[in-house]
Amino acid sequence: MKVGAARSAATRWVAEHARPEPDFRGAYFSGSTVGLPNHAELPPSSDVDIVVVLAGDEPPVKPGKLRFRGALLEITYVAWADLSSADAVLASYHLAGSFRHDTVIADPTGRLRALHAAVSPRFAERPWVRRRCEDALHRIESRLAAFDTSAPFHEQVTGWLFPTGVTTHVLLVAALRNPTVRLRYLAAREVLTEYGHPSFYPELLELLGCAQLSAPTVRQHLSELTRTFDAAAAVARTPFFFSSDLTAQARPIAVDGSRLLVDRGDHREAVFWIIATFARCHTVLAADAPGLHTARMPAFRAAVADLGITSTDDLLRRGAEVGRFLPRLRRTAEEILESASGGRSA
Repeated sequence: MKVGAARSAATRWVAEHARPEPDFRGAYFSGSTVGLPNHAELPPSSDVDIVVVLAGDEPPVKPGKLRFRGALLEITYVAWADLSSADAVLASYHLAGSFRHDTVIADPTGRLRALHAAVSPRFAERPWVRRRCEDALHRIESRLAAFDTSAPFHEQVTGWLFPTGVTTHVLLVAALRNPTVRLRYLAAREVLTEYGHPSFYPELLELLGCAQLSAPTVRQHLSELTRTFDAAAAVARTPFFFSSDLTAQARPIAVDGSRLLVDRGDHREAVFWIIATFARCHTVLAADAPGLHTARMPAFRAAVADLGITSTDDLLRRGAEVGRFLPRLRRTAEEILESASGGRSA
């Protein structure tokens, strides 16, 4: 499917399913398709991200992934309060990128286009880029500080994994790139190579624990994940914020997208999402099929053990390593920022 056709489907979904709601205030595109031309091919392992803006301060749980007119859409909600001003958007590393380009799908109040007009010309100014890098760094520090040693092991892994993965986002934000989710390590490698820091990339992989993993090893863990994924998708009943990522229609992204990376030689870049999906599957299984959760746990523990993690103490130690790495990460991001933003110091 072409990006333009997928965008047309997304626009139609907003018109039919979001706009009629009384608290609807607008919608815009986000994620990896922002900035892509309409004639570009949308890979089967990609979706189209739509952010629906709702009145109020606390949006409900996102609908997540759904298939509509042949396109796989990812629907997220955001509250008006989060878009309170151009400065608030410019300082948020998750929000700002969507307003760098004209991504508006529907804007009954005119506020989204006003935000785009205010954010776009200032997006690459160094003070704002620096603020967004600090936003990402703060996310790493705060999530590591919130690590819950009393949580089940698979949830502990998630509590370490995601802040560790945000190290890539700091670099992507510095380079004015989209802080992508599943392909974050691949994107970070490209940025570090482009800006003359290729030797920094293995250190990111070391923090994750996959620098020395072979393709056959990763492929074996992906095979086990596939079995766990299919089991979780078949029994899932309890709603979680990531539930739509663990369905049959999301399988091309969660499983097939990782297999594509492994097949083309980017097996280490596939590890983050393999482990993230593995852990989320076990959250579902623990709630909805405890017997399957127990039966499939050895495969998950084997995958995590190959990252050098077998216990809570290992996770605490690895989290501390990430914390010690942050000053060097900040310096490298600053060097990239200086190059990427050119002379825009206003």
